[in-house]
Amino acid sequence: MSKDKLWGGRFTQPTDKFVEEFTASINFDKRLYHQDIRGSIAHATMLGKQGIIPVADVEDIVSGLKTILEQIEAGEFDFSVSLEDIHMNIEARLSEKIGDAGKRLHTGRSRNDQVALDIRLYLRDELVEVSAYIDLLIDAIIHQAEENLGVIMPGFTHLQTAQPILFSHHMMAYHEMLKRDKARMEDCLKRTNVLPLGAGALAGTTFPIDREYVAELLDFDGVTRNSLDSVSDRDFAMEFCAASSILMVHLSRFSEELILWSTSEFKFVELSDSFCTGSSIMPQKKNPDVPELVRGKTGRVNGNLVALLTLMKSLPLAYNKDMQEDKEPLFDTIDTVKGCLKVFADMVREMKINPERMKTAAAAGFSTATDVADYLVRKGIPFRDAHEIVGKTVRYCIENEMDIPALSLAEWQLFSGRIQEDIFESITLEASVNARRATGGTALERVRAEIARAKEGR
Repeated sequence: MSKDKLWGGRFTQPTDKFVEEFTASINFDKRLYHQDIRGSIAHATMLGKQGIIPVADVEDIVSGLKTILEQIEAGEFDFSVSLEDIHMNIEARLSEKIGDAGKRLHTGRSRNDQVALDIRLYLRDELVEVSAYIDLLIDAIIHQAEENLGVIMPGFTHLQTAQPILFSHHMMAYHEMLKRDKARMEDCLKRTNVLPLGAGALAGTTFPIDREYVAELLDFDGVTRNSLDSVSDRDFAMEFCAASSILMVHLSRFSEELILWSTSEFKFVELSDSFCTGSSIMPQKKNPDVPELVRGKTGRVNGNLVALLTLMKSLPLAYNKDMQEDKEPLFDTIDTVKGCLKVFADMVREMKINPERMKTAAAAGFSTATDVADYLVRKGIPFRDAHEIVGKTVRYCIENEMDIPALSLAEWQLFSGRIQEDIFESITLEASVNARRATGGTALERVRAEIARAKEGR
């Protein structure tokens, strides 16, 4: 008999040593110790309330589990690979400490619903933390938008100068993305915060347990409604990883812009020395390592999502050992996202803006050409005809190596007699920006209102 295993009664030969190490998860699932103990205390409390085990045993179990928790947090607990996972390590130690009472803890549950509980408890806590880290970055973005309200920069499409916009408007675009990212995390929390314990291995349990009472003890919003689904799906983890992938894509896009903007060609922003490194050979270099690394870690988080999706895609109901592979991608995603958000928030808050450089760039590249077309439309010219007139004007400017603001009235009238002196009022950067007053536009009054709205919503 394999006496060292809590499940060894059916076996006559010990587990192969390599198989033991290959199948063990304790090296990574030991981070679930707090959730495992909390869940076990709630389960034992319910068993005592229902008269399934003696109240005296419950007291011994709770006391023993609290002692084990203290030992783990003090670094005095030796985890054993032979005991496979965090659940068996804790239960075995409990039975050593309190005897038969510890062996009664597992009544009415399986490791299948136990691990589903632990992961939900763990992710629930982490979702709250991730949302808090998103708030830190949102605050940093709002800070930059408010501090630099009125700074004009070029807006781009295809990475070509398109129209002048406010730098604050650009920052607030990321505020909108991050608000949606936070909403996805909060929505994921609703589906995560459901109690699976009581599903047993797959079919429920014959004991008269009270699942709703356990849910109340553990602050769950409710209980799962199908035992097979309870132990066999990890869609809540996949949903978190999907939301995290979208969040990281947003951070990656932001990173790419900060990398470009901090180059000597752009000089739009300067990142603090605290978030950059130098070169081992080129003494003049200041490399934007933090945004580059965040951009790179996006691939890591996206890969974790694909790993989870691929893991689950062909599994029959209910639990399968494959599902042990759910934890490392999930844990890595949590750690990576939290780290990226924290460093990004600090970096954005401390970066310096170069308003003069931004405005100079905004004035180049025919950025007010659309304003000329709009001007002609207000003079009664159909937009498509106005578009053609401005296109010819731009071509004239290119051939004569000049930009739109340098044209004289006589030159303007070569292309349309309806152009008058008031054209010059319409093609300043300030006029271009402030003309876009519709909701969501880049006009100063609109951006100021959006910043105020964002601060109220914090």
